[in-house]
Amino acid sequence: MWYQWRDGSVVVSLRVQPRAKRNEISGVHGDALKVRITAPPVDGAANAHLIVWLAELFGVPKANVTLESGESGRNKRVRIVNPRHLPEGMSLP
Repeated sequence: MWYQWRDGSVVVSLRVQPRAKRNEISGVHGDALKVRITAPPVDGAANAHLIVWLAELFGVPKANVTLESGESGRNKRVRIVNPRHLPEGMSLP
């Protein structure tokens, strides 16, 4: 499973592809949700862009999105506190 609910937050495992044509969810990749983002993987630009995009996707302020692991790799784990919207394929606990 690519996501887990913990105390009102959802922890999502991601496989990130930078430098894509557009920001999008492109399906499940093993035990992770594969996402494509437009930002390049330079000087933290991709991570910052990912956090802003996920905040919009889940309907939360960007302060509610935390990168828990994977700062320098394509495999990442993020925590979203009190999400208001859920992408397709996710359900409430």
